[in-house]
Amino acid sequence: MKGYRSVKSSQIVLKELMIPSYENFGGKVHGGIVLSLMDKIAYACAASHSKAYCVTASVDKVDFLNPVEVGEILTLSSSVNYTGRSSMEVGIRVVSENFTTGSVRHTNTSYFTMVALNPDTKKPEPVPGLLLEDAQEIKRFLEGRLRKKLRKQHDIDLDRARKEIPGADGLEALKEENCKVGF
Repeated sequence: MKGYRSVKSSQIVLKELMIPSYENFGGKVHGGIVLSLMDKIAYACAASHSKAYCVTASVDKVDFLNPVEVGEILTLSSSVNYTGRSSMEVGIRVVSENFTTGSVRHTNTSYFTMVALNPDTKKPEPVPGLLLEDAQEIKRFLEGRLRKKLRKQHDIDLDRARKEIPGADGLEALKEENCKVGF
């Protein structure tokens, strides 16, 4: 174990102006731009906490709650919520701010699982634990631990459910679905 580091010591805030080249075909900021910024801040936060090179192992679901407009400032706030042996859950909250109207909207919250890698072996290496300094940090740590447990259970449930999916002979299962079998 590499000791303990406070949550505050690795929190990062990133602000970026949403420029016209970020626009998608619908006239809003492309979701991929937002995801890329989220990945950048997750890396910076995890690397700051672990003092190691980190990779993205997984991303919990990303729901786009509100569109982001060109010309707005996007603010991403990150925090290490949970630490395992070599992994860290980084929580990211994204808000957009319209300069002219003053409106601030929550656009996303997501959780990235980041893993610290040894520079020589490229294998996972231990990360410092979290020094929890208030009730909110304790709550986020426990919620992170719960999300990790639920992700593992989801993987088990999904593997089990896949085995129950009928093969090509199970066409009856598609009867009420919006599809057509072409063979």
